[in-house]
Amino acid sequence: GKLGLHRDRDALDDLRRIRADHVCADHALTCRLDDELDERALVTAGLATHHHYDHTNGIADLVGRAGCPVYVHKDDIPYLKEVKKEIKPVDAGAKLEIGEITVTFIHTPGHTPGSQCFLVDHQLISGDTLFIGACGRCDLPGGNAEKMYESLQRLAKLGDDTILFPGHNYADAPTSTIGEEKQHNPYYQVHSLHDFLTRRMGY
Repeated sequence: GKLGLHRDRDALDDLRRIRADHVCADHALTCRLDDELDERALVTAGLATHHHYDHTNGIADLVGRAGCPVYVHKDDIPYLKEVKKEIKPVDAGAKLEIGEITVTFIHTPGHTPGSQCFLVDHQLISGDTLFIGACGRCDLPGGNAEKMYESLQRLAKLGDDTILFPGHNYADAPTSTIGEEKQHNPYYQVHSLHDFLTRRMGY
């Protein structure tokens, strides 16, 4: 997936724009380089939550048209086959400054080794780690249920008012909050790793 970050726009406007646009691969991180962006918009970076094809199949087009770098967690880079030159490796806790926006990269392995979320102020783009009322699969190549449990616990430490923008929307509402997920998401109702593995993986 990819995120167009535009100068002179506040973080909430950016998140609303990318959350509503599902044209490219990543439902939470997408951007059109066409007439939907006004003439003043400048795409300066792409962000990938993880390497799966349904979240990265627009990277080559983004790079070809905007010439911008795409930030991918270092543990997922080996899975990408194209546009290696423009891919920028990211470590946990890295920050990206674009205009007045600061994006903090949160490493959340479990769905893939290099899954990551993006925190902008009190707004979280969670990719396929945390959904509304669910979490990402752990049974695909590179998945790890124990790491998913740890990642969910890491996200639970964010403020309860943090707004959640998931990579896929399987719920009636388009967004949630960390506080709401801690109260209602079944994967936050478990009390141990063993309970999580039983619920998520069936063992």
